[in-house]
Amino acid sequence: MESSRRNSLSGVLFSLSLFCVILDIQLDGVLGATAVEIEQHLEMGRKLLAAGQLAEALSHYHSAVEGDPKNYLTYYKRAAVFLAMGKSKSALPDLTKAILLKPDFLAARLQRGNILLKQGSCHEAREDFEAVLERSPDQQEASEQLMRANELEELQEEAHAAHHRGDYTTSIEVLERVIEISPWDPESRELRADCYIRLGDPQKAIQDLTPTTRLRNDNRAAFYKLSMLHYSLGAHHESLSHIRDCLKLDQDDKECFGHYKQVKKLSKQLDSADDHVQAERFEEAMEKYESVMKTEPTVSFYTNLAKARICFCLVKLREPHEAIDVCSEAHQRDPRNANVLRDRAEAYILNQEYEKAVDDYQEAREFDADSNEIREGLERAQKLLKVSRKRDYYKILGVNRSAGKQEIIKAYRKLAQQWHPDNFQSETEKKEAEKRFIDIASAKEVLTDPEMRQKFDSGEDPLDPENQQGGGGGGQGSHGWPFHFNPFESGGNFHFKFQHN
Repeated sequence: MESSRRNSLSGVLFSLSLFCVILDIQLDGVLGATAVEIEQHLEMGRKLLAAGQLAEALSHYHSAVEGDPKNYLTYYKRAAVFLAMGKSKSALPDLTKAILLKPDFLAARLQRGNILLKQGSCHEAREDFEAVLERSPDQQEASEQLMRANELEELQEEAHAAHHRGDYTTSIEVLERVIEISPWDPESRELRADCYIRLGDPQKAIQDLTPTTRLRNDNRAAFYKLSMLHYSLGAHHESLSHIRDCLKLDQDDKECFGHYKQVKKLSKQLDSADDHVQAERFEEAMEKYESVMKTEPTVSFYTNLAKARICFCLVKLREPHEAIDVCSEAHQRDPRNANVLRDRAEAYILNQEYEKAVDDYQEAREFDADSNEIREGLERAQKLLKVSRKRDYYKILGVNRSAGKQEIIKAYRKLAQQWHPDNFQSETEKKEAEKRFIDIASAKEVLTDPEMRQKFDSGEDPLDPENQQGGGGGGQGSHGWPFHFNPFESGGNFHFKFQHN
């Protein structure tokens, strides 16, 4: 009976062995790949790699690795594609697997050492270079790279020591060489960015931090710093973009979410204000800029920007007195802002202070010499100043440059009645009154005619003989009355009558 049981067990084991052999053969056909198929994938991968079709080449190398996971060459070749695609972090596991399968595979060790060195891992890189030199002492590249690994270690220590003692300039100088040797090392770039921040150079800090978001996985700290730096520089759209990148990695990150709410609110207010300006809704725009200053009172850029834009809006609203006050404050906060000087110059023109307008435009040109708008504004202010020293029709009638037609006519009637020559007895007073009356009539004639008023506003006196065709006789009568208008045509018996427009 015992013998029968042993025979039965032997039969079961034989059947099981035979089943496993058959299963292996079937699995090779279903899940695996034949040597010929693997070779075909490798050959196609080689051709596509040579043609620069990297994604397609990678697909074939994936198939080769899956078909023969114990072939060290397939891992090595796939690593080469990853490197060609700029994916060094993806290449490292394949090189490591190739080395595990074939420890004396020196090409893989040398390639892995080069990547590790560029990543700033000088200890691990040194081990690979030493392993290559142990088996091949004359390998020149390994020898040179080993020297760089030793140099890198010394430089890293020197840079950190300088940073620790607060010598940020020296640290930056040393890190220049560190990053030259290890351009894929995020830590060195982050350290140099910190040095730039401490030295007050946020732009260079941004340049160093930006690549670290790709060099590190889940680098939320870098996205947060980039957002804060852009925010401090007034680049609110870039700030919002980076803080959103942080939240894509972890939507529950409290630090990033808190800053996101602030940037989003401020950015919305600024965009809304700019839209109002574009649509010439200047009062609504000023309200938004006031909100900006309340939302962010600590970063001077936004207060400076809001003040400058409110200054611009007040000029557009033709409120010269308030505009001059706000523009002056904006200029004090940001003395080199050419646009603020331009806007204050326009406010001075509205207020008929032409000398101050010329001064502001000249100062604005010092900061923006290429601006046609500022150059033309200066020329206009200079013309207005020249004209004002002869006759300023606004001052003659005592009205602002923003006065409407009805206000001008009202002022004209009042002054014409006041200075009518019939109101005076003595010959001297009568002659002075005649002169005043002529100036009043001329002012009314120019300022109620849109074309002449536009000429005068651009710095040209349309009644000045120097500006007339043919030596000054084209637009005036022989006595200088505007467009043949002479209030004294009937001689000394002239009786004043109001002209209703």
